Amino acid sequence: MAKVKLLYVCSSCGASQSKWAGQCMDCGEWNTMMESIPQAKSNRAGFTPGINSDIRIQTLDEVQLETEERTKTGIGELDRVLGGGLVHGSVTLIGGDPGIGKSTLLTQTMAALAGSLPCLYVTGEESLQQVSLRARRLGLGDRELNLLSATCVENIIALSARQKPRVMVIDSIQTIYTETLSSAPGAVSQVRESAAQLVRFAKQTGTALFLVGHVTKEGTLAGPRVLEHMVDTVLYFEGDSGERYRMIRAVKNRFGAVNELGVFAMTDSGLKPVNNPSAIFLSRHDEPVPGSIITVIREGSRPLLIEVQALVDESHSSNPRRICLGLDANRLNMLLAVMHRHGGIALFDQDVFVNVVGGVRVTETGADTAQLLAALSSFRNRPLPTDLITFGEIGLAGEIRPVPNGQERLREAAKHGFKHAIVPKANMPKKSEAIEGLNITPVQRVSELIDITL
Repeated sequence: MAKVKLLYVCSSCGASQSKWAGQCMDCGEWNTMMESIPQAKSNRAGFTPGINSDIRIQTLDEVQLETEERTKTGIGELDRVLGGGLVHGSVTLIGGDPGIGKSTLLTQTMAALAGSLPCLYVTGEESLQQVSLRARRLGLGDRELNLLSATCVENIIALSARQKPRVMVIDSIQTIYTETLSSAPGAVSQVRESAAQLVRFAKQTGTALFLVGHVTKEGTLAGPRVLEHMVDTVLYFEGDSGERYRMIRAVKNRFGAVNELGVFAMTDSGLKPVNNPSAIFLSRHDEPVPGSIITVIREGSRPLLIEVQALVDESHSSNPRRICLGLDANRLNMLLAVMHRHGGIALFDQDVFVNVVGGVRVTETGADTAQLLAALSSFRNRPLPTDLITFGEIGLAGEIRPVPNGQERLREAAKHGFKHAIVPKANMPKKSEAIEGLNITPVQRVSELIDITL
């Protein structure tokens, strides 16, 4: 018998090599090269090379624009993250930790849509009885929702072509396999080829498709990175599965804003949208406490009030700790160095802990002033006023730089009853745009910020 030739495929990026190596030469990941048997090359779907006479090159002004028809899912926060609703023919990938609520949210969404659109829920991980029990537990047992338990992508597409659903869920893509490949379900090649066939089916039939994706221990989607490029929208669940509040962030969206955030509360009857998330992230202490301040960040298309807490304590080791939850630890180190250089306050012998209340992950630089003031308040043991908010970016030269949408942030703070604001001078509203009931103090340098606070 002829010796079988082996290939080594990277489980991270899908690159193949003829010899095993500890590191993938394409993506640089270590210990990701897996043994695989190459497939024989075939002429897929009888494709014949040539030029289709129906295809022609068009200029930009010749392209006919069509309005995107969106369908409301009935869940307001999910519609916000999707960009206003569900687009027909779109493919959405949802990832998150086990038990965080991916299947629960999609079951609620499909049950809400089943009354107006034909829907199909395909499960590869659970039995039909388990899906039915979850639906009954959520109070959705009387909905006309079609269920299918299958893992072969060819069978799924064939049945869907006869059923003709308008919305379909695949739970999860790691359990789906194609008969054209001999590798096990979940392998890089299986995930890539199965997803490609499902995306092709969704685009050709106009079916809105949801794909559930597993995540690795690092928090990224399992499988090839090309999976995120193939779909239209990528949504990530944030937060801990043990917490009550769950957040969904859009990290890619071809039909809406990126970094849009949707907030849900986990209850006995499933995930409930939180219409005013700023209220749940504010502790509202009975009396002022050191190390706590409110800032206004912008997530997608709306401002959001969050509480930044800091604890500064004397370090008893030669290497003081800098720990951040919800913020960038490297940026905290930079802010502490700027405070020492331009403010004259040294924390090199102090342990600094910074936390964002509620488990929100801040990805913008508008919370720089809040981090600095929270650390300074804890270090000096001086509480800040409970009706004070601040936002602004801090540069290495000690300047306070403006942030986008300053007017919206100030209006959101005034709406929640805050009376004082410390903002960059460039974000100071004009006299004609003054916000009633809010006393605004502009600053340009870190030294001014520290002097005003102390």
